Amino acid sequence: MIDTILNHKSIRKYKSDKISDDILNEILVSASKASTTGNMQVYSIIVTKDEKIKEQLLGAHFNQPMVKQAPVILTFCADFNRFNKWCEINDAKPGYDNFLSFYTASIDALLASQNAVLAAESHNLGICYLGTTTYMAKKIIDILKLPKGVVPVTTVVVGYPDETPELTPRLPLDAIVHYETYKDFDESKINEVYKERDNSKETQDLLKENNKKTLAQIFTDNRYKKEDNIFFSNEFLKVIEEQGFFNNK
Repeated sequence: MIDTILNHKSIRKYKSDKISDDILNEILVSASKASTTGNMQVYSIIVTKDEKIKEQLLGAHFNQPMVKQAPVILTFCADFNRFNKWCEINDAKPGYDNFLSFYTASIDALLASQNAVLAAESHNLGICYLGTTTYMAKKIIDILKLPKGVVPVTTVVVGYPDETPELTPRLPLDAIVHYETYKDFDESKINEVYKERDNSKETQDLLKENNKKTLAQIFTDNRYKKEDNIFFSNEFLKVIEEQGFFNNK
């Protein structure tokens, strides 16, 4: 399993080969074994294999071809709908229509998704997380017919790889690990931990392609712009409220 973790790659091109029911079931069972708050398992997984539904999801995920190529799409949702109904039929009054509960359920969903990913990769399947899920949550809710109390938080495409990309470099441990207390970064330390990434050939190619001076500018000006972040933040907050997670009184 450690080799699976250390050799993780995001796969964006897939073969048409189907995933067997046995392997898919093992992936889903693995997801269900993830750590969860209070053993509530306040998440759901929508498995999409139908080509017509995948076609609808394609538009919701900015028309990324892998949504159609991959044989299976897994949408992981924060879900208090099921748990609330269980409480009500057992003479218990649920109080989970607030932001904390949404956050709790989101954590559960993401933990389950990572278990699913590890199980998939152990079978030599490829995966890719789709950040477009939260951008287009309202549209995904409509496509997948998600009831109140259910919000999509991430999507994973799964299939047999049709590419062999290089490993994506990660920051050194001293950039992300703090012992005992948080150790803040001065300019010298920032330059040190980002040095390899800033000076890589991949970065140099990106700078030429995007006509930018620094990799940081590619993130702030091209990939994750402030105006986009504000727009999609407001859209997602609306979805969270509409789905019943904003009673904070």
